[in-house]
Amino acid sequence: MEVVDKIVLSKDVYQRTEIGKIPRDWEVKKINEIAEVNKENLSGNTPAEYEFYYYDLSSVDKGKVLHPTEKLKFADAPSRAKRLFKRNDVLMSTVRPNLQGFTYVDFDSTNSVCSTGFAVIAGKYESDSMYIYQNLFSYGITRQIQKLLVGSNYPAINSKDVENLKVPFPNDKKEREKIASILSTWDKAIELKEKLIEQKKEQKKGLMQKLLTGEMRLPGFDREWKEVILGSVLKERKEIGFDYLELLAITSNKGVVRRTEVDIKDNSSEDKSKYKRILPNDIGYNTMRMWQGVSGVSKYEGIVSPAYTILIPTEKVNPEFIGYLFKHPKVVNLFKRHSQGLVSDTLNLKYENFKVIKLVMPLDIEEQKRISEVLLCIDKEIEALQREIAAFISQKRGLMQSLLTGKVRVKV
Repeated sequence: MEVVDKIVLSKDVYQRTEIGKIPRDWEVKKINEIAEVNKENLSGNTPAEYEFYYYDLSSVDKGKVLHPTEKLKFADAPSRAKRLFKRNDVLMSTVRPNLQGFTYVDFDSTNSVCSTGFAVIAGKYESDSMYIYQNLFSYGITRQIQKLLVGSNYPAINSKDVENLKVPFPNDKKEREKIASILSTWDKAIELKEKLIEQKKEQKKGLMQKLLTGEMRLPGFDREWKEVILGSVLKERKEIGFDYLELLAITSNKGVVRRTEVDIKDNSSEDKSKYKRILPNDIGYNTMRMWQGVSGVSKYEGIVSPAYTILIPTEKVNPEFIGYLFKHPKVVNLFKRHSQGLVSDTLNLKYENFKVIKLVMPLDIEEQKRISEVLLCIDKEIEALQREIAAFISQKRGLMQSLLTGKVRVKV
């Protein structure tokens, strides 16, 4: 990644402004002074047969873009499909902008239109678009947006608000370019790691399909797989009265985690005497959401909500193998078929219905262990990449705070 060739300024070269301290040779600029906002829009004169790719608000999330695959005709397009944009523009969501639905257009935007829920920002100098884009994620812009938000369910700002957002502005164009280049380099490094994670996930998905079905066997194992009744290898744990233990939760992506690691409101009851005990190597699942694959192997001793079912693996099965098996799409679908309830919101898979389900698996527990070890190895690689991304994001935040405020200057 690009190294910051920096100059640290002394305190006497700063000036106080309405957006904080900045170097004396910088200015505070409104976005409409350095860029054009919503310059081009479709109009009533647009031919009904005009075709374009439409980007709605769901297409953009913190720089990531989900590209549409089919074109719309103007006559069939939603009324919000009006904003024209081009390469090197910035799309800034004005609906819930606090969620940072912003992106820099570095892709072919021929025949592309976005929702009026975006403001399209085009720097007067092409290179300034990236400088403005990086500023949109800064603390200074975030603070301004928070003061401007109107509405409760879908808080928003308007295009005039966007035009009046203030950014610290180095007068030297090369300095702006250097700052934008450094920060975009970190974005690219983060994006590369994210692509590696997606590749690892696809690799894991393929291996799960082959290893958990017996389609591919690991060297040294050739015993026949057999159909097993789940109740014969997984018993229910129904222990209560352990309210002094740590509160845990079971999630779809991370399995069993400490409740403090889950970023949602704690709606658990104060009286936890009826909460269920779970031990290391137990398997817990959400009784109401097992049909969505919400289950996991516990690393901890603790208690979970009565809404969960706790399973004790017998000596016939490896807990990690069962944990992976329960994430296989065909198995999850089987859980759905055995769940009771008239609609999705009421489906539940209680132990009485769970225990009669039959699954084909290796009876050799060593083969189960080896399969789980292969999949666990990929999980660890994914976790390592996720830690690297978290470190990059933290480092970039530090750079933004230093570079976009002029606390650290770059040599140009």
